[in-house]
Amino acid sequence: MEEPENPKTWKWPSRSWELETFERVKRYLTFVTGLFECIFFAGVIFGWASLVFILKKEGYFYDLCESQHNASYHRLGNSTLQCDLQDHRFTLLFTVGSFMINFATFPCGFMLDHIGTMVTRFLGIFLYTSGTLMIAFCNAGIGALLFPAVSLLAVGGVLFLMTNIQVGNLFGTRRSTVITLYNGAFDSSSAVFLLIKVLYEVGLSLRNIFLVISCLSSVHIIRTYLLLPRTHIPFPLPEGYTYGMQCEGPDMLSGTPELEAANQMELLQDERSTNEQKDLSGEEAEGASDDASSQLKVAKGLAVKSKEEIPSFRSCFLSTLFFTHLLWLSIMQLRHYLFIGTLNPMLDLLADGNAATVSKYTNAFAITQLFGVFCAPWNGLIMDRHRRRASAPDIALGSASSHRLADMKSAVLSLTITITQCILFSICAAIPVLPVQYFTFVLQVINRSFLYGGHAAFTAIGFPPCHFGKIYGMLMSLSAVISLLQYACFALVKGPMHGNPIYINIGFIVLVSVAYIHPINVYFHCRQETQLREAAKTLQVEVLAVGEKDSPSSETDI
Repeated sequence: MEEPENPKTWKWPSRSWELETFERVKRYLTFVTGLFECIFFAGVIFGWASLVFILKKEGYFYDLCESQHNASYHRLGNSTLQCDLQDHRFTLLFTVGSFMINFATFPCGFMLDHIGTMVTRFLGIFLYTSGTLMIAFCNAGIGALLFPAVSLLAVGGVLFLMTNIQVGNLFGTRRSTVITLYNGAFDSSSAVFLLIKVLYEVGLSLRNIFLVISCLSSVHIIRTYLLLPRTHIPFPLPEGYTYGMQCEGPDMLSGTPELEAANQMELLQDERSTNEQKDLSGEEAEGASDDASSQLKVAKGLAVKSKEEIPSFRSCFLSTLFFTHLLWLSIMQLRHYLFIGTLNPMLDLLADGNAATVSKYTNAFAITQLFGVFCAPWNGLIMDRHRRRASAPDIALGSASSHRLADMKSAVLSLTITITQCILFSICAAIPVLPVQYFTFVLQVINRSFLYGGHAAFTAIGFPPCHFGKIYGMLMSLSAVISLLQYACFALVKGPMHGNPIYINIGFIVLVSVAYIHPINVYFHCRQETQLREAAKTLQVEVLAVGEKDSPSSETDI
């Protein structure tokens, strides 16, 4: 006779299906909320031109204009003031912000690698909220407070981006697409200041707008606890990996750090035990021939060692891939920063001082930045599609090194396309025809999305995941030092060139062409690794053939 089922021990049916559904929904929620975070918070500093309009209305640095008595201080037809010293101060603010957004990436990346995602994000939320509160309570009398406010806003935004890039590891073959999409969202967030400008013109005060943004930090805190890991998201993603909130029966929330750590430790132990069993079975099967088995063991040992050996951070930093990628990033980043810094005087020159025309083209430039989120995924799609088409045999092998080599091969096309886009963008920027600048704006936002999305994707696939934060941060920090040349170029344009950047633009067309060194270096690096892998595979096959020949002879003697 069957005993009646105890209601207290009743369990949910189809438990495994529920867990899989829950994990799938959680991953997509993580992706969507991360996209929202990057669009509306991470890279707002690059919409600086729209915020400057508000700050001038509020009278920031107006005292510099009152103390300046020269021909450069005049009133335009639309009752706005044109003041060189005031413009220089706002340009200096943007230079400081753009420098901090890159230079601070290395310590932020180092911190991300060593203390994990949760602590890093809490620091980023604190810095970002501090920056928005400073702007909210700042006024024209204490305009110098904008310097630390902009710096905190920039560093906090970078921390949001860096902690979200690893979300791409959750989506396997779509990894590059997700990474580039997040970087495109980072670029599009520059349109947030344009939205603030519109709200300001409607009648909302700057203080109230930034107080609302500060209150939205609670959303970041909730997302950090529920939808992101405490440490890191590994790649390749282990089977059964989980993070964030957990589905434990009716109680959907449980102790995430402990479960995540236990999950990762269990995966590591299973992998180690599996490897030990394979090694023991391999040693027993190789007992037929002593000489052949010893050679085979050496060959297998070398192969396993080459697959599992992780390069040190120092060797990654001193590699040619690092330096050529730094060259690739720095040249094109400097080109974009200089274009943004000299956009206003260039438009003023082409429009013959017509303030209404300059304002129209400035708004057009700000609006085009919004479409960066739609441009960036194309770079990731190119990488992912080219990877599957050109490297299917390597991926089928299943090893991490095979995946990395396939990703590196797919990056060559992406890197080359990005440089070609930048050359076309530089050519259009050098043409002194005002309507052509609409096409220049389009090329600029496309190329900028490809640049930063490709940079993050290549850093993730070209170097070990355990060094991602440090490598990504070091690249951005060194490129930030080089980007300081933008202020020198800006002074050169405003001084000896009398506001005409035509010669600087022509010089950058030649300079950007130098960046082709990087995809060429990556191509030869991939070819060299392929040759080494084929040579090792040939040696292993030869040793196996020797072992098979010796095995029948030993059985015949018996």
